[in-house]
This record gives sequence, C-alpha cells and structure tokens, in this order.
Amino acid sequence: MINEIDIEKALDFIRDNSRDLAKAKADRIYLEQYRKSQKAILFQQAPKGTVQDRECFAYSHEEYLQNIEGLKVAVEEEEKLKWLMVAAQLKVEVYRTQQANNRMVDRSHA
Repeated sequence: MINEIDIEKALDFIRDNSRDLAKAKADRIYLEQYRKSQKAILFQQAPKGTVQDRECFAYSHEEYLQNIEGLKVAVEEEEKLKWLMVAAQLKVEVYRTQQANNRMVDRSHA
C-alpha cells in the first residue's frame, strides 16, 4: 500500500529532478546535432581521396569517437531520469486509484 509519505517523496523527486531531465535531454539533442557538424568538419579535414575514404576518416577520427561516447553517456542519463520520473508518476497514479477505491468502499458501508 502506498502512503502519503511515499507520494510526497515521489512528488519531491519529480520537482527536484525535472531540471536534470531537461538538461539531460538537451545534452543528448546537442550531441546528436553536433555529431553531424563534426562529421562535416572532419570530412573537410580528411586527406584528398574518395568520398568513402573521407567519410571513413571522419567516422574513425578520435574526436568523432569521443562525441559518440559522450552521446552514449547523455542517452543513458536521460533514459535513467525519464524512467525514474515515470515510476514516480505511476506511484502517484496508483495512490490516486487506491484513494478512489477506499472512498468507494467507505460509501458502500455507509
């Protein structure tokens, strides 16, 4: 049974972590978009050759690989926070359902 203290904690979590979730999402989107720019920059820096050779240079470049690693971390953080938020929201919904059920039981006994 979920109690009011659990609900307070869930609501506090949502309030206290909403900014972190927003930042995590912004970081992920930034890194996704920057990856495209970074590929173009590295493509231009690549030694002359075929398009495939230059693309291979860009994709295998250390800077590009670091960006991919950063994107991995950003997605992990965003997903962790997102699912913790969903869990907190579901806890509130379960509590609301429990309260509605309790009111129905109380009315049936009156």
